[in-house]
Amino acid sequence: MKLPKQALLLIAGTGFIFNLAVCQEYRGKVITMETLLEDMVSAEKLSCFPDPYYTCHQESSHDRRSVSPDNPTWFANNDGFGIVRVDTTDGRIEKVMFDQAGPGVITRIWITTLDKRGTWRFYFNGSSEPGLIIPAYDLMKINIPSLGLGLLQPHTSYEPEGKGGNTLFLPIPYAKGCKITFEDEPGVNPTPKYYGINYRKYPENTAIETFSAEVVKRAEKKIAEVDNLLLNPVLSRNGKVISDSKTLAASDSLILELPAGENAVYEVKFNVNIQDSIDYEQLMREIIFCAQFDGKQTVWVPLSDYSGGGMGTPYVRSWYLSSDGKGNIVSRWLMPYQKSGMLKLINISSASINVKMGANVSSLAWGGHSLYFHSSWRQETGIPVHRDDDPENCIEWNFATIEGKGMYMGDLLSLFNHAPRWYGEGDEKIWVDGDTFPSHFGTGTEDYYNCSWAPVVTFHTPFGGAPRADLESSHGYNAFFRTRNLDGIPFKEKFKFDLEMIGWQRGYSDYATTIYWYGDFNARAIGTSGIEEATRKLVPAPKNPANYKIPDSIEFEALNPIGKSSSLRLEKQNSSGSWDGKWSGAAHLLAPNGKEGDYVEFEFDNLKDGKYKMVIYATQARDYGIIAFIVNDKSANISFDGYNNDIKHSKPINLGNFSPDAGKIKLKVEITGANKLSQGVKYMFGLDCIRLIPLDN
Repeated sequence: MKLPKQALLLIAGTGFIFNLAVCQEYRGKVITMETLLEDMVSAEKLSCFPDPYYTCHQESSHDRRSVSPDNPTWFANNDGFGIVRVDTTDGRIEKVMFDQAGPGVITRIWITTLDKRGTWRFYFNGSSEPGLIIPAYDLMKINIPSLGLGLLQPHTSYEPEGKGGNTLFLPIPYAKGCKITFEDEPGVNPTPKYYGINYRKYPENTAIETFSAEVVKRAEKKIAEVDNLLLNPVLSRNGKVISDSKTLAASDSLILELPAGENAVYEVKFNVNIQDSIDYEQLMREIIFCAQFDGKQTVWVPLSDYSGGGMGTPYVRSWYLSSDGKGNIVSRWLMPYQKSGMLKLINISSASINVKMGANVSSLAWGGHSLYFHSSWRQETGIPVHRDDDPENCIEWNFATIEGKGMYMGDLLSLFNHAPRWYGEGDEKIWVDGDTFPSHFGTGTEDYYNCSWAPVVTFHTPFGGAPRADLESSHGYNAFFRTRNLDGIPFKEKFKFDLEMIGWQRGYSDYATTIYWYGDFNARAIGTSGIEEATRKLVPAPKNPANYKIPDSIEFEALNPIGKSSSLRLEKQNSSGSWDGKWSGAAHLLAPNGKEGDYVEFEFDNLKDGKYKMVIYATQARDYGIIAFIVNDKSANISFDGYNNDIKHSKPINLGNFSPDAGKIKLKVEITGANKLSQGVKYMFGLDCIRLIPLDN
């Protein structure tokens, strides 16, 4: 990593540049790497309206054809190629992904791609020399030893030398401007480069110390300390603990009256004891958590959703919220108040439920920038989902709308996907105050939630994750959760968050969103839901199609090849619910980039002596080629044409009868050509499973 040796500051109002060591007297007014890191884990700081005030924005690779809601290209979805411009620097072709003048701080960088080869360059304060170089489209190679998984997280799909991305939360401050570019490695065909960069814009007179090698070195200890704290949150202040327990009958409540005066709730612990696990998911939805401060209700959310887990109340581990998935929940959202406060659990079910709630309360002065904690909830069923090639029918769904002054600090998307394929192609569009174009325009639902490539797996980070992902196809229950620290969004009058309802297949979804935010006394969320939606019966989870197995079969997607063509790529492709017919294990092994002559080879060992009938099940589609089979280095004299106008599961392919050699049978699959009707890449193939059927001697 190449970093400049100079660490300079522009001191507000002087017009002169000072070295940091010279201006210790300005320390309280200077934003530094250390002050930002301290703010990141300060419950008090993050609950206040910002001073000095800044605006929050996002630059991303979204499709630049999206220019206006009135334009037919508003739902354009080719999101991997959007850039600011292209610069030529010292003979290099550099794609400019970010270019901002004036003082600011980058608070989050999210990226992903298929091919990481190339070079990132960060230019600070108008310099022609990069202040930071990363030798790949991979933030894991930033080479800051004190960074850990608290501040830098690889996505679930991440491969060091292949597909996948990561998210960086280390703040990158700059005094007068920042430009970020990426140069593809010469001779390499560019692949889509997806990115989202969140940043703050400060007034011109704001003094900020620019990111540099010296700054990083000086802040090493603080970086490591904050990274560890994010992964292991602790109560920031011990105060008075107020708790109570009760068996709640239908319509009954448990109420905690909080100490009078200027105080704040630093932690709330919930324990719900539901004896019958069958009732757990529904009953957790029918316990409502409410909070009232200074005479105004600011929180009304089903406890299942407030927990950050959503429908089913699954396991959650994050900076602000934790849940063990068994009814024990910890909330670390700071809840300040000036005069009075009350926390309440309401049972809106028809059952009796044993509950306990405890609050840790400590004194906290109320000032001119203090805000109240809010959490609100809305649910809508039957929301139509369309493909991006059907823009006339595509819609945006209002995720959240807030009127008033405050800070947006995070959200949960809990849903039931009725379509059997991926639902989350839609971009987020966030409008703040007088925006004429969204100040945050994303590249996909999973990208907003700090992952990539349509993952349907659970994961947990300090800044949220995916608490629920039942089926690999995304059919049924899913949940995404994101909270904000330095990337919280301030607003003075209005905040509006819309989400495109775009998926891989037409269908519909049921969405429930919980938002976490701070606001002044008059701020309010619009369009929230109430008891009628909270008591709606949860839809039964669909059966897992992956449980279907062809008897005595071996799944190709579970095998490790013993050899293949160097350029041939292999990947597991899920088929559950997305294609007609049944694939064993609801998946197959796909070779998406083959050419004639490419091959893959497998070995089956620990076989007893005797003959085996070999039967293969494969996939056919309009862009598949012709493959041949070689068993124990001899042709099986079988040619399989993978072409079909629709995707279908093949009939059994009988290769014949074969005997093991030293207990092993080798199978080689080779691309030999393509049907004249085959379209697109023409030479793809998919292998579902194989049966080795022992024959009586």
